[in-house]
Amino acid sequence: MLASIPLLIVPFILYNLGLAGLFGGGDDPWANEIFSISMMSGGVFSMTLGDLMVLIGLAFFFVEILKSTRTSNASILDHLLSTFVFVAFLVEFLLARGAAHSVFFILMVIALIDVLAGFSVSIRSAGRDVNLS
Repeated sequence: MLASIPLLIVPFILYNLGLAGLFGGGDDPWANEIFSISMMSGGVFSMTLGDLMVLIGLAFFFVEILKSTRTSNASILDHLLSTFVFVAFLVEFLLARGAAHSVFFILMVIALIDVLAGFSVSIRSAGRDVNLS
């Protein structure tokens, strides 16, 4: 049952905790710089909290894609819950002022691709399981 919980709920919860002020105040907590490194070229690489959120979302997305290759009854529940997570992203994006941000939009698109890829992988693998002889 715990394996069916969509991991993309973690960035959703973290984003909402950031809006609640857990990661620092201000108008845009996602623009807070976490660290910066001087490169050999003379340029400066800097990572913001928003960049980190997108990286976390992509890491969980990778695990979700791996989970979608399972061919068990639990995969149906996993796809259903992933769809609910995407709907939660979409509703919050449309209705909450703090969600009108590029970081949240990218996380929402990652959740959408997770839903589409999960169903596509399941349909493709189910087609291989059908034996017509």
